[in-house]
Amino acid sequence: MPKVYNTKDEIGFHTASGNQTLEYLNAGMDGIDEKEAKKRGDIYGKNRLEEGEHKNVFQMFIEQFKNIMVIVLIVAALISGIMGELTDTVIILVVVIINAFLGVIQESKAEKALLALKSMSAPYAKVKRGGKVKRLNTEELVPGDIVLLEAGDYVPADMRLLDCASLKIEESALTGESVPVEKIVEAIEGEDIVIGDRRNMAYSGSSVTYGRGTGVVTATAMSTEVGKIARHLKGDPQETPLQRKLSEMSKFLTLAIIIVSVIVFAAGVLQGRDYFEMFLTAVSLAVAAIPEGLPAVITIVLAIGVQKMSKRNAIIRKLSAVETLGCTEIICSDKTGTLTQNKMTVKEIYADGRNIDASDVEEGDHKLSAFMQILTLCNDSRATGAESETRSFIGDPTETALVYFSSEKGFDKERLERDLPRSAEIPFDSDRKLMTTVNQTGEGLRVMTKGAPDILLGRCGKILLNGSIEPITEEISQSIKQANHDMAKKALRVLAVAFKDVDGIPQDMDSENVERELVFAGLVGMIDPPRPEAREAVKVCKTAGIRPVMITGDHRDTAAAIARELDIIKDESEVITGSELGKISDEDFETAVERYSVYARVSPEHKVRIVNTWKKKGKIVAMTGDGVNDAPALKAADIGVGMGITGTDVSKGVSNMVLADDNFATIVFAVEEGRKIYSNIRKAIQFLLSSNLGEVFTLFVATMLNWTILMPIHILWVNLVTDTLPALALGVEKAESDVMTQKPRKANSSFFSDGLGVSVIYQGIAKGAITLLAYYIGSELYSHEAAMTMSFATLGLIQLTHSLNVRSNTKSLLKLGLFTNRYLIGAIILSGLMQIMVIIITPLNAIFKVTHLNLQQWAIVAAAAVAIIPIVELAKLIHNKREKYK
Repeated sequence: MPKVYNTKDEIGFHTASGNQTLEYLNAGMDGIDEKEAKKRGDIYGKNRLEEGEHKNVFQMFIEQFKNIMVIVLIVAALISGIMGELTDTVIILVVVIINAFLGVIQESKAEKALLALKSMSAPYAKVKRGGKVKRLNTEELVPGDIVLLEAGDYVPADMRLLDCASLKIEESALTGESVPVEKIVEAIEGEDIVIGDRRNMAYSGSSVTYGRGTGVVTATAMSTEVGKIARHLKGDPQETPLQRKLSEMSKFLTLAIIIVSVIVFAAGVLQGRDYFEMFLTAVSLAVAAIPEGLPAVITIVLAIGVQKMSKRNAIIRKLSAVETLGCTEIICSDKTGTLTQNKMTVKEIYADGRNIDASDVEEGDHKLSAFMQILTLCNDSRATGAESETRSFIGDPTETALVYFSSEKGFDKERLERDLPRSAEIPFDSDRKLMTTVNQTGEGLRVMTKGAPDILLGRCGKILLNGSIEPITEEISQSIKQANHDMAKKALRVLAVAFKDVDGIPQDMDSENVERELVFAGLVGMIDPPRPEAREAVKVCKTAGIRPVMITGDHRDTAAAIARELDIIKDESEVITGSELGKISDEDFETAVERYSVYARVSPEHKVRIVNTWKKKGKIVAMTGDGVNDAPALKAADIGVGMGITGTDVSKGVSNMVLADDNFATIVFAVEEGRKIYSNIRKAIQFLLSSNLGEVFTLFVATMLNWTILMPIHILWVNLVTDTLPALALGVEKAESDVMTQKPRKANSSFFSDGLGVSVIYQGIAKGAITLLAYYIGSELYSHEAAMTMSFATLGLIQLTHSLNVRSNTKSLLKLGLFTNRYLIGAIILSGLMQIMVIIITPLNAIFKVTHLNLQQWAIVAAAAVAIIPIVELAKLIHNKREKYK
């Protein structure tokens, strides 16, 4: 029986030979028999990913109520109902239930990630058991099975390759490398080398793009590399900064409300006032002090932001992600398909003895005819689409890049294949690193070869220069080698092309007969280039105090070249590889993490480690990615950003946000919107808490003075009609002009930082004091009933006028413009009318126990209501003067 191993006790199969692997797994080239397969199936289980325990909808719904503020709101709703204030009860409960449903919807989406991982497995595989090839469901595979692979197949399990024939496997979803990996069978030294360098292994979830091969299954189900990723995706979702701050604020407010309510109740009783009356007053005060509209305001403001962002191709999967974007300090971005186009592109050629930028090649240049013909015809890419406008090419990314380039320059593949049909070929082989075709020409046959420059140059004795064939001198040879070196330094993938004319097809179509005495035609350099708009996006990120970090499975030189072009790095010292990272301890890496802006040849574990290290330093981290290998880091980050076009279902499933256009620049807009939304949420919080503090201060001082200034119904009504609409209107306030030149706020910064806490306190006390003054004037000049009505009217209207102040804590209302937020003006008018109507309409003022006011009394109320504006304007002026002279 084979050894039963797990991820903690797994040998490095890539370091073992094929025979050693078979011996370890107790298997042979003919595969295991059915009896043995059943035994192993009992040990290892089905070859499928574990789904884990699924919460049902009811469990998810109940969990939404495990929050202090929500519990307090529910208690307040029940007390309001007992007191007969059914309107308040209904509103509070509706807010709580809506938020619970939103939470359930968001949580259920996260479950899709593991289901998407499952879908990556191919349903069937060709397996050799007992010497016979069978077509089996992939779930039946066990370690020791021999699996046959060919172009178009998905790899059904992790395998050690035993035989390869020009085998290439697309592993970008796992490694991030943009080019299919050319596979080998020889053992590879180094236990700790990353997945992308284990060229003798094939991994579950990857796909065969070229050739064929045979491998022995070494790991199935959760022991595969995809399974390890699935483990990382388990666990409860993290709280966002917004959720953490709201939770902290809820605890503080709850404690403060209880203390104040108890003091008010005790003071009233000690003054000899009625127990029940003081109980109702204390409860009313508690209900009034709770900003029950805040959850609804935040949800609606975030939802409005979501709608706006979706129109700009930023699709938000979790509402809280909108605000989190606004405080992002680090963006860890995948390279392939995110910062680059995910499309190999010819950048430079060397032909006719000179280096030529691809963009400078003229269409139909006859001097390059032979060169272009080789690129096009010594090539197995196939065209799709009938019309030139819709035509695309499928095949190896390197070969399709060559065909796209030549077709753009006027050398159409289909036309050339008709004029110069292929008569024979020698397929690409990883040992000789060459591919050759023999094509018919009007004058005979032409051998066309492409391959590795160092190999092909050794097969050439002549070179094509200025339309004639010349001998390759030592000087020309050095020029070619230098051109190859220069391209390689730019991280270009370089191929050489050559040809020779022959009279007939050689009798022995082998490399020694055909691929020698060739005429060197040139070099071609390719790369997956940066997105045109990515450089500007990186620049804006840096201006906004956001650090872009590239994390890729690609090679060091390629990653560094792209990063330099995008201005992510200045020199090579900012680049580190996964193997180098693996040798650094967690403590040392936490100290050194700020040195590096590019991570190359990394594994999924490395990506998670990088994200978590930045988070340990107190940074808010966004991670962009499109592959399965990105999923654990996307989940670990404060905000995961998936790619909508090239992204796998797995990466999209665990992301907070998906870019519909795969455009890195879209993140910049999302960050700006996130900053604006957080600023507006702070304004809403400032408005609501200063209003509630004004009510608490008024009642507290009045109770201490033994004044009956407000009835419980007055407090509840003011809290109901003056809070929600203005707060919502503040949530759509336009962004201030300098929003993207400010540094990101710190993750641990409080809602009350930057002077907001001070503003809430002095503004709340000022409103309370003005309300008390209105009552005092009324009681001195008029009746107690009139004084109570004046304080009731003042308390409601002063909150509405104060909403104009809250639009900015630094800019004067005169600079902002009184009517620039028409939603706020509408909210003030509507809420103001509701407040006034209960006083002037006779049946209503009887219910609310108020009386009609005369013009003089209304004038006092109006003056009191607007008095808060000059007070706050003066405070802003003093603040700005102090900041100026700091």
